[in-house]
Amino acid sequence: MSDDEREEKELDLTSPEVVTKYKSAAEIVNKALQLVLSECKPKAKIVDLCEKGDTFIREQTASMYKNSKKKIEKGIGFPSCISVNNMVCHFSPLASNESVLEAGDIIKIDMGCHIDGFIAVVAHTHVLQEGPVTGRAADVIAAANTAAEVALRLVRPGKKSTCFTPSTYTSDKGANPLWLNINILDGTVYKVLPSKNKDVSDAIQKVAAAYDCKIVEGVLSHQMKQYVIDANKVVLNVPGPDTRVDDAEFEENEVYAIDIVTSTGEGKPRLLDEKETTIYKRAVDKNYNLKMKASRFIFSEISQKFPIMPFSARALDEKRARLGLVECTNHDLLQPYPVLHEKPGDLVAHIKFTVLLMPNGSDRVTSHPLQELQPTKSVDDPGVKAWLALGTKTKKKGGGKKKKGKKGDKTEETTDAAVPMDETTNGAAA
Repeated sequence: MSDDEREEKELDLTSPEVVTKYKSAAEIVNKALQLVLSECKPKAKIVDLCEKGDTFIREQTASMYKNSKKKIEKGIGFPSCISVNNMVCHFSPLASNESVLEAGDIIKIDMGCHIDGFIAVVAHTHVLQEGPVTGRAADVIAAANTAAEVALRLVRPGKKSTCFTPSTYTSDKGANPLWLNINILDGTVYKVLPSKNKDVSDAIQKVAAAYDCKIVEGVLSHQMKQYVIDANKVVLNVPGPDTRVDDAEFEENEVYAIDIVTSTGEGKPRLLDEKETTIYKRAVDKNYNLKMKASRFIFSEISQKFPIMPFSARALDEKRARLGLVECTNHDLLQPYPVLHEKPGDLVAHIKFTVLLMPNGSDRVTSHPLQELQPTKSVDDPGVKAWLALGTKTKKKGGGKKKKGKKGDKTEETTDAAVPMDETTNGAAA
């Protein structure tokens, strides 16, 4: 094995150290989310809340790996964003912005943390009110959460299978179009789960429809690698004639950011004001000789401070940034993360989590409990319910310690099944 091959092998989840870094980043970002959520109150300035989340992540990561012989980069994996009501995503305002939260707002908090380039991201939706969430707000959040739970169960290596009894197979036969390769062995029906990205796209749209909501177009769930928040393998949540991605199978030891955004509107968000965009990522494969002095200064600062990870313009000098970022973006030196909007009155929910595709199943490492939800709709489709009934982890059957790969071993799903949210379901338990 060459040095390059050895290095590549050590960068995936086969390395316990890599798993530890992912989970450490996840723990920090989960705590950052909890902190920001606790500060979300009427009249709280959004910029202050975003800065609080970013500061917490910087401080927590700064204390890690201090004594490492090798310098380990760590810090913000994605700047803290708080998008409200019909605003879809990426709102992380500059210090001069005076936007505040109001009672009844639907708040989407989105953030990320990395340790040595291993990134954990999370997004959560919360309604700024006391008591259970009802009506269409509950519908749109339940749609996002249930779709996320389905995606968690379908984003798994294609070689893995799940087991059902013959009686279950008989009652569900034909209900789930994504079950493949059915074989009856020793009285057990083995159904190989979908292993392609397009299967996940179809499933989450079906879930959203059950709550009379739409999956928002243009949102992708990305594979993540070291220092790469948007690797090539993706799930395009809403495929279309102008937005296609290559078919891909999920494999063991991969990491994904599962990103679900739902809307009570059309699910076709628009960019209303380019000046709202404050989050960028350097396009490392692009070059251009900038003409303006302010642009050259800002791009030099970005190259030094944020060579790879997404960043907020709030971390730059605001006056210079306003001038310099435009030319950098116009010549594709920076990739912008635009602030998108649905129509006024539409409600938008956002759930995002990081999942590690481990040999023993899918390990969701970022999340936060929901408020109690009382949606007006419910999931009746038996196929969706079957997906939700699946576990996310596998374990050996047979008791006692057995050597790996011993003939006769079987695997079975653990009982970490989810349930669809309906009028009687408490969202906090999901």
